[in-house]
Amino acid sequence: MKIVPFLKSLSRSVHNQEQHDQHDEQELNTVGACTTLTVWRKSLLISCKGFTVIDSNGDLVYRVDNYVGHPEEVVLMDASGKSVLTMRRRKKLTLVDSWFVHEGEVGDYCRTRTSKSSPTFCVRKNMNMLNANPNILAYVYREAWGHKRYAYLIEGSYTHRSCKVLDEYRNVVAEIKRKETNIGGVSYGVEVFHLIVHPGFDAGFAMALVLVLDQLFS
Repeated sequence: MKIVPFLKSLSRSVHNQEQHDQHDEQELNTVGACTTLTVWRKSLLISCKGFTVIDSNGDLVYRVDNYVGHPEEVVLMDASGKSVLTMRRRKKLTLVDSWFVHEGEVGDYCRTRTSKSSPTFCVRKNMNMLNANPNILAYVYREAWGHKRYAYLIEGSYTHRSCKVLDEYRNVVAEIKRKETNIGGVSYGVEVFHLIVHPGFDAGFAMALVLVLDQLFS
């Protein structure tokens, strides 16, 4: 699916700039065939707040359209509008902010506890009072395996769009990088950034983590 010319131009401009950024390019080459997506913190719908995710060809990959009145749930859709993952805030009273990741669109039937509605992952915000490392933003647990050991760790600064997702062996599986360079006199700031997905890691799940980070730290 091709998106509006502005977004296509935006994607190409951002990705073309990588050729002139030797530091970034060197990092990308060291991890092999990574998938680099351009994330725009804006919905395609005027009445919504959300995200638009495009690839280097200017094709729409994912989209998020958040309607007013549903702040506890975020749905990640593909280019055709099909729900890929649903993120829901844990409603139980707790000091630690947590979000559950469900496959597809959950809806109200999630209370039936069917296999389709059970969350696959849980993302928990790191609290400094519980962990001495302030660089850690969140822990990601496999919901079906319990909460004793995290599956992934997110560290860095989402506010500055500089984060890394690491597995339990501290291998980097995904990165969020801000584009500092001005292109054509336009500064993209923190509203447009890169999501770099390393080989073997699911791009949709990586984007789901971005959405949870945005809820936790924006």
